[in-house]
Amino acid sequence: MLEEKGHVRHRQDGPRYVYLPAVSRDRARRAAINHLLQTFFHGSAESAVVALLQMSDNTLSTSDFERLAADVRKARQEGR
Repeated sequence: MLEEKGHVRHRQDGPRYVYLPAVSRDRARRAAINHLLQTFFHGSAESAVVALLQMSDNTLSTSDFERLAADVRKARQEGR
């Protein structure tokens, strides 16, 4: 069933079938995040980031925040 849906493919290795992902990890990650954004955050990446930052069990260090700020600046410079 997963093969029919295009999620996996297989190859035969002797008497066994070896199943492999049909898409790259990066493509699967982007599709999953897009689905998450659409389902829970009405497509808003900002709302998703705010929700992650507000989670009480998620603590970020000063260096984590500095890296995030640098990533935001880079994305803004790239027009994203």
